[in-house]
Amino acid sequence: MNHAYPHLLAPLALGPVQLRNRIMMGSMHTGLEEARGGLRGLAAFYAERARGGVALIVTGGIGISEEGALAVGARLMCRPADVAPHREVTDAVHAEGGRIALQLIHAGRYAYNPRQVAPSAIQAPINPFTPRALSSAEVDRTADDFANAAALAREAGYDGVEIMGSEGYLLNQFLAPRTNRRDDEWGGDAERRMRLPVEVVRRVRAAVGEDCIVIYRQSMLDLVQDGSTGEEIIALARQVEAAGASLINTGIGWHEARVPTIATLVPRGAFAWATARVKAAVGLPVIVSNRINDPALAEALLAAGEADMVSMARPLLADADFARKAAAGTPAAIDTCIACNQACLDHTFSGKMTSCLVNPRACHELELTYPPTTAPRRLAVVGGGPAGLACAHVAALRGHAVTLFEAQPRLGGQFVMAARIPGKAEYAETIRYFEHELARLQVDVRLGQRATAAKLAGFDHVVLATGVVPRTPALPGVDHPSVLSYQQVLGEGVEVGGRVALIGGGGIGVDTAHFLADAPAHEAQAEAAFCADWGVSRDLQVRGGLTTPQPSPGARQIWLCQRSAGKVGRYLGKTTAWAHRALLAKRGVQILTEVQYEGVDDAGLHLRVGETPRLLPVDHIVLCAGQESEQSLRAPLEAAGVAVTVIGGAERAAELDAKRAIDQACRLAATL
Repeated sequence: MNHAYPHLLAPLALGPVQLRNRIMMGSMHTGLEEARGGLRGLAAFYAERARGGVALIVTGGIGISEEGALAVGARLMCRPADVAPHREVTDAVHAEGGRIALQLIHAGRYAYNPRQVAPSAIQAPINPFTPRALSSAEVDRTADDFANAAALAREAGYDGVEIMGSEGYLLNQFLAPRTNRRDDEWGGDAERRMRLPVEVVRRVRAAVGEDCIVIYRQSMLDLVQDGSTGEEIIALARQVEAAGASLINTGIGWHEARVPTIATLVPRGAFAWATARVKAAVGLPVIVSNRINDPALAEALLAAGEADMVSMARPLLADADFARKAAAGTPAAIDTCIACNQACLDHTFSGKMTSCLVNPRACHELELTYPPTTAPRRLAVVGGGPAGLACAHVAALRGHAVTLFEAQPRLGGQFVMAARIPGKAEYAETIRYFEHELARLQVDVRLGQRATAAKLAGFDHVVLATGVVPRTPALPGVDHPSVLSYQQVLGEGVEVGGRVALIGGGGIGVDTAHFLADAPAHEAQAEAAFCADWGVSRDLQVRGGLTTPQPSPGARQIWLCQRSAGKVGRYLGKTTAWAHRALLAKRGVQILTEVQYEGVDDAGLHLRVGETPRLLPVDHIVLCAGQESEQSLRAPLEAAGVAVTVIGGAERAAELDAKRAIDQACRLAATL
């Protein structure tokens, strides 16, 4: 038994099925399910995670019927012809010693489908279609559809199924008064509202037999008005156990909820308490989920008896070998998920293929590979930000001799500043990972050394990852002592007064506003503060787990200004921008749009909002007005005949994009 994580790495018996540890890869739709050419890419993706030591994998949601599919054209499991393609997936996972379950989903009113159906004809706020209410006979037939899909999944070689009953999908919709306004055998009081989920579990168990894993993914906390109470959630869990489930998995929040549940501003393990109260009420194993990205935290939750297994989805995008590295006692070698959502959920909800900001190979295993080089070269990487670190890492991994020059006394670049933003402390984990890997691969890291053309003359190839410098706008009085750059504030720790104006409403401006509003506490919010900010209640009798938010006031009076109309942070992530804007509002940050800047003097910042002149009587003005690429070394190197490639912010500065920078760096290093 592993001494560091004895509970996490202990086997788990589920009847006749034995799991090798307590690590589950939770369900996540990737886009590989509908990829052209079949499921070969999905098989490779899951096989790599099984090879990395995961005990049980749950696939992305597969529709049990055409009307219940996530979208028109999404993959289904409802006909005999649907079975064969999946055998490539199950065979690949079994060959690596893993187990895999197919998630069965009926999206209900979340289906992006004009033919969508639901318990009642109530439109979801995140969907343009209004559903048709199912008849009583159709509800009964839906339970049979789940059972049919489960039987087909067994035929396809799956070790089990997960019944999707959370996140606001159909079964969850039947449970909540918010979406179930029926008054028949499938709605009305709590007992009738939970009848369909329980009947689904019962019929699925009958269809697959006793040697098959049946997971029920239950909403432990709806986080919407008129959702289930904690008492109803516990009552459902007991009925699900009696109906024959093997495991109960955790779901937190509906997709339409206005409380963040997996973004980086959510504290690690913030909702484990909701799982723990269900575990205390049932006898079957219960799985904890949401913002668990570290083996030490996973071990602590299991050791405390709050759960029996841990579900991690995005952490296994970030590092397929998470389980293997934990078992080896090398947690510093884990490429930690930073919960940014930029390449996973943002891609999913934009119709793009899923990947991972810190690991571009995720979902691209067949396309992006890092084979050992047959012609080792002497490479210089200039710049120790995300792009430079990723390039140096992959190049060294492939066998090149790499020297990395970083002018600052530490690695990380823009991620050093990002890690200081409240709720973004996870970004420091990426720096830690690269520091570990570069040391392991014996990369020659030269900190505090500014590279010159002369120093780089002897290398076979130079990669310029020199990043960006803040842009200084043409503004009368911009040299006034009250004017600072965001780099001075976030990177150099220059003190800022109690009244502040920020020029620029992009990502840097939003981050700087968060930093100044929450200072001097620069760490991720504690769980209690998070619940107070967002109005999350532990009261068993409160519907949806929501109460009146009691946000902490901002530490400063802040004005966030931008020239353009519309919302600030418009280039922030699709699934997280709303939360960042909401948190600024909770801190009292004042947003000014369509601003014309007129100048700075001792009185403060002079501007116009539309046609109205205004004076902001501030102590400091912080420039967050964009960046410019730093590539001053390019011309002298090219003149000297040195092979040069420019990547990351040095290549393109507009709206700094670590996802693009790391992907570009890894792809370059894969071909050098």
